[in-house]
Amino acid sequence: MLKIAYHQNYIYPLDKNHRFPMIKYELIPEQLIRENTCNSDNFFKPDKIDDSIVLLTHEENYFKRFTSLNLSQKEIREIGFPLSKDLVVREMEIAEGTVRGVHYSIENGVSMNIAGGTHHAFYNRGEAFCMLNDQAIATNYLLNNGLANKIIIIDLDVHQGNGTASLFKNNSNVFTLSFHGKKNYPFRKEKSDLDIEFNDNTNDDEYLKVLKETIPKVLYEFKPDFIFYLSGVDVLENDKLGRLSLSINGCKERDRFILDTCYKNSIPVQVSMGGGYSSILKNIIEAHSNTFRLAQEIYF
Repeated sequence: MLKIAYHQNYIYPLDKNHRFPMIKYELIPEQLIRENTCNSDNFFKPDKIDDSIVLLTHEENYFKRFTSLNLSQKEIREIGFPLSKDLVVREMEIAEGTVRGVHYSIENGVSMNIAGGTHHAFYNRGEAFCMLNDQAIATNYLLNNGLANKIIIIDLDVHQGNGTASLFKNNSNVFTLSFHGKKNYPFRKEKSDLDIEFNDNTNDDEYLKVLKETIPKVLYEFKPDFIFYLSGVDVLENDKLGRLSLSINGCKERDRFILDTCYKNSIPVQVSMGGGYSSILKNIIEAHSNTFRLAQEIYF
């Protein structure tokens, strides 16, 4: 059975322009249940993650200041959310959802997180709605517990996974791969193991051609035994923060290729949703929902 981490602790960003698309976290599970792609048994509510697991990835001083609501005003502005106890709980539940998900991935081949993909969180700071890097935390959890030895993080959000790249820059057991907009945020990018940059208005054909040439080669050369996939839909042509020009069908084909490749190679994969800020809410919901539909189709 497909298992999906779902968080009801809903937080708005400080920037009013970004509040509209953030409601997707409530609407996606409603859509999946309404159309019978999923039922209530598919969803699980994570608990707060154990501090010791977080500290495998994040600096203790930063983590303590975050959880005790003692970040500076500058740090809070860079995060983009109002700092609160609810925000701390939300972040810790998101991370726990991804960590618990890896066990479902090992058991069933795939697991999902309605939220997550907090790839802008660094060792000792957060930014851009990201405070605790859920897939990085889960990566170190797998390695530390001997559940995986070689891990690839495939980040297809339109923004470079700068926090993730920084966290694993000296770890030969983790391969970081980021497809992102060349001129998009973050404007000072980190160095992933492989960065693929796209010009503004890149379309389906160009994007998918590069994807289908790159992923098999990386898997063949690195030979991972676990994959994390960040499936941001801010690559869509009408995304307010994206600058690329993929269609909903192109985004779906992207997800199909990644999930089908993991399935055919028998590599467990955990999927976090990442960004999506289209001016048309139904497009965000449809594009994200396609990822869950494909997981059900391919694996179950």
